[in-house]
Amino acid sequence: MTMKTILLGGAVAIAALASPAQAKQGDVLIRLRSILVAPNEKSGSVLPGFPGEKVGVDNAVMPEIDFTYMATDHIGFELIAATTKHNASGRSGTTGSIGKLASTWVLPPTLTAQYHFLPEGKVRPYVGAGVNYTLFYNENASNALEDAVGKTKVHMSDSFGWAAQAGIDIDLTDKLFLNLDVKYIDIDTTARLSTSAAGVQKVKIDLDPLVFGVGVGMRF
Repeated sequence: MTMKTILLGGAVAIAALASPAQAKQGDVLIRLRSILVAPNEKSGSVLPGFPGEKVGVDNAVMPEIDFTYMATDHIGFELIAATTKHNASGRSGTTGSIGKLASTWVLPPTLTAQYHFLPEGKVRPYVGAGVNYTLFYNENASNALEDAVGKTKVHMSDSFGWAAQAGIDIDLTDKLFLNLDVKYIDIDTTARLSTSAAGVQKVKIDLDPLVFGVGVGMRF
């Protein structure tokens, strides 16, 4: 293979990555992803009854849909819609011996403003930042917790925070593309456990999950 052939091949590859406009002002991008929500939780103590005992929150995998409106060739606004179910468990001491304490569904609508670096390329990386409002619903005490402390009502406070993301779109056809995406979402909540035997117990949890997504998108 001659140097001329190598250079020609490189030029063709570069031209392919810079093919005619793939994401333009006014386009709507709809992505369907599978997401892994992995909390990076920091828990306070379960107070007042169990000082020093903290809570862990498990991961969840669910489908997610999002919509991006391209305000310009480079600037887009993305809204994600997904809900996941998580379990909270004791880590040590009395609550650790109980194990699973409660479960909750989490609905975290998140709006980000994105910058798309190569809107005319077949491979289009982007970064974004925005805001998140998280609602907790259908909170339930575990059977193990109610066996230990009697009938228990669980409430988790909603959260408002910020979000950051980075991702990449890779064209599969003129309209269809592969998407890889990761987000950090600032989510804080206080769980309130109103129990028959132990009274009211509270624990503050900073969830702050990383959300890893992979899926496909369509451009309209």
